[in-house]
Amino acid sequence: MSVLPSLRAEIAAATDRLMATAADLGDADVTAPSALPGWSRGHVLTHLARNADGLVNLLRWARTGIETPQYPDPAARAAEIEEGAARRAAEHRADLELSAARLATAIDELPQPAWSAMVRALRPPPHPVWYVLVRRVRELELHHVDLRAGYTPDDWPEAFVLRELHDCLACWPYGRSTVGAIVLEEPAREWRQLGEGPVVRGTARDVLAWLTGRSAGERIRVVYEGPRAEGDRLPSPPPWLTMPAPANLPTAPPDTYPEESP
Repeated sequence: MSVLPSLRAEIAAATDRLMATAADLGDADVTAPSALPGWSRGHVLTHLARNADGLVNLLRWARTGIETPQYPDPAARAAEIEEGAARRAAEHRADLELSAARLATAIDELPQPAWSAMVRALRPPPHPVWYVLVRRVRELELHHVDLRAGYTPDDWPEAFVLRELHDCLACWPYGRSTVGAIVLEEPAREWRQLGEGPVVRGTARDVLAWLTGRSAGERIRVVYEGPRAEGDRLPSPPPWLTMPAPANLPTAPPDTYPEESP
């Protein structure tokens, strides 16, 4: 048994939660600002729909062997989001529903051997196509919070929190950050020698929300250690998601991912 069935279930559940939130948004609501600078809620909803279609392209690439980019280029991606942002709430809901259905169909139709095919997002590194499912859950969970419509990091499923924190640390710019260490209090785990700076302590959920820019770190504690220890200011986290996937992922879908929890 591979990780694919559980990731499919996560996508379905996260989509249902997003659609429930979208159902309560009226026309004025979708034009209101989101948590992302310069984006309305309509921008976020449009991005989620176009992301689903972009991931369908990668699944088609894996199925046919014909290179099909997720997006033609960054400018085309931005133009599609801008073009769709001002639509009425009902149009956004229909687009979300139809694009999610297209993605679900593409996932269901991909033959088992093709799940090991390598594909590429707008940025390197290339990754096996099974990781597309991880990326979709990430988009749904983080951007649901960005809607500022009642869904918060406290609502994130634990499986998502632990997996996403694992991947954040797998992509960490070791030695080049202002965070010296991360110490999790729940579950207990720590990462040292991350960079020059203080120790950041908190639960996995609170640390992930801060690392991804979905909180200001109000529930995180800062500890300065060593002879030059001073102050209690939370440093800025390094840029999040500088790469779409960790390097050196297993090519075939693993039984579980990550193999070890944070």
